[in-house]
Amino acid sequence: MDRLLACLNAGLHPIVPAKGSVGASGDLAPLAHLSGAICGFAEAEMIYRGKRMPARAALEKAGLTPDFEMGAKDASALINGSTVSLALGVLASVDAQRLLKLADIGLALSLECLRGELAAFDPRVHRARPHAGQAAVARNVLKIAGDSRRCSASARDVLFPDEARAAGTAPPPRVQDVYSLRCAPQVHGPARQAMDYVGGIIATEINSATDNPLLFDDGAGGYVCISGGHFHGAYVAQAMDYLAIAMTDLGAIAERRLARLIDPTMSYGLPRNLLAGKRGLNTGFATVQCSMSALVMENRGLAVPGSVDSIPGKSNAEDHVSNSMLCARKARTVVENTEWILAAEILMACQALSLVAELGRDHPLGRGSQAAFDAVRAVIEPALDGDRWYATEMTAARDLVRSGAIVEAVEAAVGPLE
Repeated sequence: MDRLLACLNAGLHPIVPAKGSVGASGDLAPLAHLSGAICGFAEAEMIYRGKRMPARAALEKAGLTPDFEMGAKDASALINGSTVSLALGVLASVDAQRLLKLADIGLALSLECLRGELAAFDPRVHRARPHAGQAAVARNVLKIAGDSRRCSASARDVLFPDEARAAGTAPPPRVQDVYSLRCAPQVHGPARQAMDYVGGIIATEINSATDNPLLFDDGAGGYVCISGGHFHGAYVAQAMDYLAIAMTDLGAIAERRLARLIDPTMSYGLPRNLLAGKRGLNTGFATVQCSMSALVMENRGLAVPGSVDSIPGKSNAEDHVSNSMLCARKARTVVENTEWILAAEILMACQALSLVAELGRDHPLGRGSQAAFDAVRAVIEPALDGDRWYATEMTAARDLVRSGAIVEAVEAAVGPLE
């Protein structure tokens, strides 16, 4: 433990392969690379101060003795346990948890853009089906946009640029919104509750002994050595599959909302493709939506469970394995993709609001929505003069989402979100 902490504190990072573990008998191959590095094996490598080099050289540069003698059971403890799977699982779950509030903010901004109905978020509705997750989402949306005048019947009377009705005519009545708006609490909510489950599994694993065998005090001044199976990564594998499924659905519903924003027939008249420049010469945000649809499709493939797969190894001594390393890697990629999708929804919703700012001046946004909009506009200007290099905006939006600035701005305006 002291050696591991010394390497960590010195900024020494072992080179560990991401592939090659089946998540049973521990993440043996990746952990062998980690252990070999901290022990100064000639074949092992480390990154030190941004440079990749042989582990022995890195240890010496950091002021540590390259050779490290291990005591009884040290080697087994280092390479047993699905610890690398767990480490990736921790990163994936922390990042996923951070996205939950952002998903609700993106939803609220899309509601503002589409002049949607807030009735579906009424607390009475959610007491009738009392799942904690969906109720929390509904409360968040009402906190962010509940005082909006844009989400109102009078706002819908305003004729938007590409709306298919004549000036002076009333819009058709809107009884209820499409599923990606109206059913959002019932989709965001399960993702929240999935994270509660995943967080519990990860917290227990972090505080567990997962190597083998385990040594216990025998009560007579000695010890007893017992072989077990704590190294098996099924808990992490199944939790990561669950996380990937939940985040895939969260990204899928967000992509359906941002897709509506570029189509006037679905956005109730917002400019086609959220374009401000000359039509025919500019594409607008259609390419952004297309890229996000690609990430949704990738997520769907990655959400196929890996924990149900098993190939026996070691002459069938390991006749059931967890595949936890693959599950954790897949989950982390799904979370990263979903972060991009949520950032794109917020970016495109802010573009839409900028394009109709003058038309909507008499119907202000909710305080939380306005705070989110202002946080985005403090970093990213609206595209009002035709196409730009949208990858720049997309990256800026992703970085803004990752920084926590949007959530902080909203909570400063309306109080803590759940």
